[in-house]
Amino acid sequence: MSEKTLTDDVHVGAVEAPPAASSSKRWWILAVVAVAQLMVVLDATIVNIALPSAQADLGFSDGNRQWIVTGYALAFASLLLLGGRIADLFGRKTAFLVGVVGFAAVSALGGAANGFGMLVTARALQGAFGALLAPAALSLLNTTFTDARERARAFSVYGAIAGAGGAVGLLLGGALTDAFDWRYTLYVNVAIAVVAFVGGLMLLTNHRDAANSKLDVPGTVLVAAGLFSLVYGFSNAETHDWGSPLTWGFLIAGVLVLAAFAWWQTKSAHPLLPLGILLDRNRGASFLAVLISAGGMFGVFLFLTYYLQLNLGFSPTKTGVAFLPMIGALMVTAQVGTQVLVPRIGPKAVVPLGFAVSAAGMAWLTGIGVGSSYVSAVLPQLIVTGLGLGLVMPAAMQLATGGVTADEAGVASATVNAMQQVGGSIGTALLNTLAASAASDYLAGKDATSKLVQAQATIESYTTAFWWSAGMFVVGAVIAFLLFRRGVPEQDADAAPVVHM
Repeated sequence: MSEKTLTDDVHVGAVEAPPAASSSKRWWILAVVAVAQLMVVLDATIVNIALPSAQADLGFSDGNRQWIVTGYALAFASLLLLGGRIADLFGRKTAFLVGVVGFAAVSALGGAANGFGMLVTARALQGAFGALLAPAALSLLNTTFTDARERARAFSVYGAIAGAGGAVGLLLGGALTDAFDWRYTLYVNVAIAVVAFVGGLMLLTNHRDAANSKLDVPGTVLVAAGLFSLVYGFSNAETHDWGSPLTWGFLIAGVLVLAAFAWWQTKSAHPLLPLGILLDRNRGASFLAVLISAGGMFGVFLFLTYYLQLNLGFSPTKTGVAFLPMIGALMVTAQVGTQVLVPRIGPKAVVPLGFAVSAAGMAWLTGIGVGSSYVSAVLPQLIVTGLGLGLVMPAAMQLATGGVTADEAGVASATVNAMQQVGGSIGTALLNTLAASAASDYLAGKDATSKLVQAQATIESYTTAFWWSAGMFVVGAVIAFLLFRRGVPEQDADAAPVVHM
């Protein structure tokens, strides 16, 4: 392990690094970061399984139901870059601890909700504090692990959590709802946050790499408005249609405002997102890989959850358990991909291979039927898809945040999280719309009152979503192959991982 600290020529405004800590401390930091990241990621899905119970308890309409999920995604996606920059400006430890405490407090507020308004407000505030916490967590890894092999191992763990957190949320949400009450899907965050807060307080140092910079207020407003419009537009596609002004109007506005944001970043003295971060080929390819993998993953989690519960009669808990083999497969290839394959043959082969394997798994999953068996028609396909995603997400996250200067680590990390959120929103809206159309087309001219016909229509909707997910992964494979550079990525001596925590 190299013991060097920041040199004077790393970046203007950088301060002397703290002394190197023992290797064991770094792994405890990884554990704390992983716990916090798991809390943020699983909250994107943990409430999904509990929604029917929450709706029955609080009495809100089907139309309002989606905002319990979307409120979290909207706040999270639109405020991520701001959260990342705050971590760079005011210190990662401060941002991390404030994010953890705030997330726990508003989770408790949501658990105690006495109506729809209180619950949706709490979910939006969860997203806001998550937008502060998630970039700080990822940038802490980026600056804590300096040795290439250790860093690869750390990112394989982090990437596996980011990829599997949605399934863990389904499992935990189902178990808590079955055993206790839907409110515990929110209360559980308080217990998780206590562990993360105590660990962060004891282990982290409040290093500020951009202390002499200023916050880009116009850039912050533009990117928040642009990301909000994109996510809101795609969310409206689920409840309205693609022809609605509330859908295409917000999508067009989002694209235009983000274009204005990109222009402003070339003029700003202290840009929120230096465009050099995006223009590096490997990093740009990694951002797109995270975006596409997040979009395609919703085809696995969302529609397979429906299939297992509504068609195969699985309980919420059993549904969560059904995803565990996928998580196991993902974690295995996360380790192999980041520690063995990428360091030896580079991402140009590994990431496209992962996308291709995932596409094969999703295409195989289209063979499900009304009376299919989980063991034969779902389990092998889930394992194959997990093996593929394990090669994509951890490697892409590591490459997306590697090689940036220390004062840009937070915003690069925030961009990864933003890509994941926007990709998930696009995937949800697109696949939901396509699945609904497939079901309607199947029912046309048939006896819609027949339970068998209705069941077959739902199968038609699921398999359509799976085919489109497979298509997304194929597109991801092509883009990754074309954009990633040949060979093994070099470690930049002036990059962020020169600070020992």
